[in-house]
Amino acid sequence: MLNVVNPSIGGVLIRGEKGTAKSTAVRALAELLPAREVVKGCPFHCSWNDNDRLCSSCQDALAEGRVLDRETIPMRVVELPLCATEDRVAGTLDISHAISTGTKKFEPGILAEANGNILYVDEVNLLDDHIVDLLLDAAAMGMNFVEREGVSFSHPANFILIGTMNPEEGDLRPQLLDRFGLVVDVHGERDPVNRVDVVKRRIDFESRPDDFLKAYDDTQNEFRTTLVEARDRMRRAEVNSDILEAAVEISLHLGVDGHRADLTLVKAAMAWAALNGKEKAGTEDVLKVARMALPHRMRRQPFEESKLDIRELDQWLQERFSS
Repeated sequence: MLNVVNPSIGGVLIRGEKGTAKSTAVRALAELLPAREVVKGCPFHCSWNDNDRLCSSCQDALAEGRVLDRETIPMRVVELPLCATEDRVAGTLDISHAISTGTKKFEPGILAEANGNILYVDEVNLLDDHIVDLLLDAAAMGMNFVEREGVSFSHPANFILIGTMNPEEGDLRPQLLDRFGLVVDVHGERDPVNRVDVVKRRIDFESRPDDFLKAYDDTQNEFRTTLVEARDRMRRAEVNSDILEAAVEISLHLGVDGHRADLTLVKAAMAWAALNGKEKAGTEDVLKVARMALPHRMRRQPFEESKLDIRELDQWLQERFSS
């Protein structure tokens, strides 16, 4: 939800043991996402009110003085299958068509579908390296570039990257891990009462899915309204010195490399504040998001455990910022 409020946070990686509803949670997010205004008829669903991030076709239309019509479409969760090829992900150029006609013919791929949406990768740690590199490049630049035999094509690819993984099946490359703005570790429910409730809800859904979903309509609508209002607050929000200084101090104390952690702390804190109805983020909001923005960015020695001690982090944050 923080990433929906502020997409520039950089996505989230959900790590956890098998059977903890990681994929279910991501797919369920689609029901909460607000609608988007896009250029009508554009295969890349360019944002209607963002002329700085348009595909070449939309740019050409504007240059020719044509008016871009708009339409409202639902935001989606686009899934990237593990077996996806490079052409399926990035899209393909028809070289023969370009040579014979002098015009480019591009077949959009998954990155085109993901533009303006959420790109979800289940078992992201099992992706082939060259597909990972494609995702990294597109996520970093907000554009997808395809080149074949000297013919090139580009289109916007602004998406929220959400990945899920089971750490027992292997870790992520550090380059990809650092690209995720936030990381959340999920564990199976240990409280007997709550565990019974989990099983009961699952059985209720399987036996009466329509009735089950209808029972949560009001709750879903409340979440959706909260997200829309939070995005409006986020657009009006301004960065203040309190959260900047807190973010920098935390990163320096924990020995985090680079500046991505500082940026993520500030952006996530502002989104947290907006999500909780506040017009201005404070130090307390930085502390709320610290345990999601920092664990995967800690400086580590070779063979050292790749997890931050959350209890140690919480204790230091409480002692330093309790006043």
